[in-house]
Amino acid sequence: MSRLRRPALTLLLLAFLTFFLGLGRQAISDTDEGFYAEAAREMVEGGDWLTPHFNYADRWQKPVLYYWLTAATYLVTGPTEWGARAWSALAGVGLALLTFAIARRMLRRDDAAFIAGAIVATCYGYFAIARLALPDLPLAFFITLTIWAALDRRWALAGLAAGLGFLMKGPVALVIPAIVVLPIWWREFGRLGAGPGASFWTRLGVTPRELLLAAVLFAIVGLPWYVAMTATHGTPYLESFFVGDNLERFATTRFNGPRSLLFYVPIVILGMLPWAMYLLVLPWRRGLEVVRRRQRLTAEEWRLAAWALAPLIFYTLSIGKQPRYVLPVLPPLAILLAQSIAKRIAPAGATPEPYRGLITARQRGLAIATWLTAAMFVAIAVLLFRARPVFITAYPAATFTSIAALAGCAVVLAGIATARAWRHLPIVMASVSVVAMLSLQFGALSGIRPEPVEEMAALVRANRTAEPIGEYQVFVRNLVFYTGVKQTELFNETNALDFMRSSERVLLVARARDVARIEAITGATLPILGQIRYLDTANIRLRTLLWPIPEQDLDTVLLVSNR
Repeated sequence: MSRLRRPALTLLLLAFLTFFLGLGRQAISDTDEGFYAEAAREMVEGGDWLTPHFNYADRWQKPVLYYWLTAATYLVTGPTEWGARAWSALAGVGLALLTFAIARRMLRRDDAAFIAGAIVATCYGYFAIARLALPDLPLAFFITLTIWAALDRRWALAGLAAGLGFLMKGPVALVIPAIVVLPIWWREFGRLGAGPGASFWTRLGVTPRELLLAAVLFAIVGLPWYVAMTATHGTPYLESFFVGDNLERFATTRFNGPRSLLFYVPIVILGMLPWAMYLLVLPWRRGLEVVRRRQRLTAEEWRLAAWALAPLIFYTLSIGKQPRYVLPVLPPLAILLAQSIAKRIAPAGATPEPYRGLITARQRGLAIATWLTAAMFVAIAVLLFRARPVFITAYPAATFTSIAALAGCAVVLAGIATARAWRHLPIVMASVSVVAMLSLQFGALSGIRPEPVEEMAALVRANRTAEPIGEYQVFVRNLVFYTGVKQTELFNETNALDFMRSSERVLLVARARDVARIEAITGATLPILGQIRYLDTANIRLRTLLWPIPEQDLDTVLLVSNR
């Protein structure tokens, strides 16, 4: 226990800094985050803890667990940004510790286990999602726990985790563990149990009673809310959620158009930043050994490879690809990468001392990856420097501090590579990763409060008595959180024109170019009640960073009336 205390506490510190520090600093964003933050607020306001609502209408698209957790937090903190995101951040902390525990049990190396946990605690994919009020990171935690519990024959825990995942986001909490665990069982089936004459259940390593216990726990946790929703809303709810929001999302273009088969490759690389360079450089040597020398993967390597590849293939075959779906892929990748790094720093059974300051053939990969990571930090610092004109809601001093911190991270890594101090690489890499993430959080991406959506909400409150409010393709999901008033979402130009031709006075929130278009069509001049400048950080592209053009990249958002 004393040997575990130090790495576990270090991981807790890293995860707290990455996931919780400044968690409520930014306003609720105009992404899916707005759905969950506002639906939980309306749950508290309306007192209906069965049927989720968004914008004061039923929201059947997702299960209820994240709404429940966030609404319960609001009862203590009020409807705050921190309260909306707390459970997502907590899931990030739990996933880092869970990955550490899984790696330690599978690899039987404390150094590799710490590196695996540190990768999860400091990679960009989890950092970005943990700071949004979304159920995807809690889902990744429950899926990871379900898979590990099933592989470790902890059936009660597997059933409980699967039930919570099912209540968090639906059938995917069962599908992903199934497509991971079943191939592993199939491959290992004949090697389990007492021998060829053993019974089916003995060879499988489970008893019917254990499977029944898992199924009962799953049913107790995961099914009652669905039964209650069906009893309240009938079969339309089942068709809407299980068919519409799951099968159609997977197999049709209802939610987004077709995307490339390679869509998830850059997503996984981006999610593993700043550890991605090690992922791109180090595993290839092991892969070449397997191919050239016809070596077999170890049992642990095979399990981890199946764990990472099965969900990736599953989502690649889907039509409705979304970047967040691959979050459960990162823990097994982190463990594989951690094993590769640990073996290069100190092979199993050897003390680190003989390897300090040496560069062997196996350690050249560490040197290459470390130099590339240092170069990457420099490149990001240069991009942020170039893009300064569009970061209008960030403190200039904070942006410059962010740039300087990233440059400092590059210098530190260059020092490690030059001195060949590989024994210190894991903690140094984890530390500079935290610095880099927080540099973005408190620098370029940090908003000066009140942020644009809050300013617009203040304009609405100041100019509205009881008029309907329309949103035309801006602040669609988060404005209602700050106004507390039902909005009318205008999906296209026809909707916007009909709304502004209303016989009663209405208010419209829209970009200046869209208001100009409406005025040109109607021939009317719409009174401007207020305006703000707005950078939609969710739509920042590489071009924005390379060649920032404030006139194009920044929007002017207007509040107008039809009379």
